[in-house]
Amino acid sequence: MQANELKQFVTDKVDELKASDIVTLDVRDKSCITDYLVLCTGNSRRHVASIAEHVCEQAQAVEIDSLGTEGQDDSEWVVVDLGDVMVHVMQEEQRQLYQLEKLWN
Repeated sequence: MQANELKQFVTDKVDELKASDIVTLDVRDKSCITDYLVLCTGNSRRHVASIAEHVCEQAQAVEIDSLGTEGQDDSEWVVVDLGDVMVHVMQEEQRQLYQLEKLWN
């Protein structure tokens, strides 16, 4: 799957579980680690964890391997690394505190 297709796949999967404020950032010219960031907000720790788990499960179902997941212990901010796309699922407080959109724009 191409990076742009993977970005759309991930966006669809987080939307399926009602993530809010979904934003995609093209960081190809700013990062050598990934091409796109998908940022979204969950309304509770359980919701954040569920969104991240859903992305991992759905990616695995179409034979896309996750390179790693971080943050599931406290589920305030979970990062799923799919190579060309990194998914950041955050609670509102962390999203406002770290302001990744400003950092990467």
